[in-house]
Amino acid sequence: MRREAEDAGCNPEDRSRALVRAWLRGLLLLSLAGTAAAAETWPTRPVRWILSQPSGASVDIAARLLAERLSRAWGQQVVVDNRPGGQSVIGAQAAARAAGDGYNYFFATTAPLVTNPFTFKSLPYDPVRDFVPVAKIGWAPFVVAVNAAVPARSVGELIALARSRPGKLAFAHQGPRSLGGIISQALMLRAGVEFVQVPYTVQGIAIQDTIGGRVQVLMLSSGTLTPFMKRGDLRPLAVTSARRVPGVEAPALAETFEGFDYVGWYALLAPRGAPAGIVRKVNRDLDRVLADPDVAGRLRDFGIYTDGAGTPEELDRFLRAERDRWSKTVREIGIEPE
Repeated sequence: MRREAEDAGCNPEDRSRALVRAWLRGLLLLSLAGTAAAAETWPTRPVRWILSQPSGASVDIAARLLAERLSRAWGQQVVVDNRPGGQSVIGAQAAARAAGDGYNYFFATTAPLVTNPFTFKSLPYDPVRDFVPVAKIGWAPFVVAVNAAVPARSVGELIALARSRPGKLAFAHQGPRSLGGIISQALMLRAGVEFVQVPYTVQGIAIQDTIGGRVQVLMLSSGTLTPFMKRGDLRPLAVTSARRVPGVEAPALAETFEGFDYVGWYALLAPRGAPAGIVRKVNRDLDRVLADPDVAGRLRDFGIYTDGAGTPEELDRFLRAERDRWSKTVREIGIEPE
């Protein structure tokens, strides 16, 4: 600092500004050194993952699989804290209010980060300002499935059947403002056909009603429907992703409707203020876990497909693009915030 002040010449104001700049640089270096040191010793106590889904759901089982692997690597328990309800608002709010100390994280699904802002007039959290991107976990397509009595063997045949029986075919999903409900309406818009929409708050009842023939068509995540498709209780017609996926014997909707690509996804975020060094460490360690073939295979059993954690910056760009894309879809469908 003294040399920089001397280099500034004899002007007292120049010397003063030079000293301030040098002092600030010194503080920055000390801060970075402290952050790096904290990341090296972290964690020294249990880590919490807040999940806005109920215990026992496929995403909950997947989260616990990853948490168990990281618990081994870190020598500290990773606790999954289930906070379901309110279209994921309860869990997102809890995560946003948690301490940004590197020990709290939000195991987030699509809705609280990119669709809730366009379907709710107000939220008790800000999906942009309240969270720091950490790592992408994976993506999960939805499946369009029908019961055995429906004669359609493809999406094209289903659309033709719906046109021939206006007002007769019922389409079950988790509600018009849920992720599956929005995708269902986007499909109907692209196909130019109307189904009777039947919202269900409980997935199990929707599945049983479809198997029993009370409704004919169903859209839920592939992980949820896999056991019923394997048993032949439900016939898959298409997945909502841009490409076909292992484990589901059905084409992608993009093969019928060009560019159709709507999937759920999961990502890990931290409350605002989380130390950058710790965020980087969590990202790297989670990426190593996701690269394990056994872990990736088990995630696929739950209908989750992973391409690795990426980087925090890549996740940030992904989230921005998703918010733009879903906002346009919600407007096209005509959903008004409530």
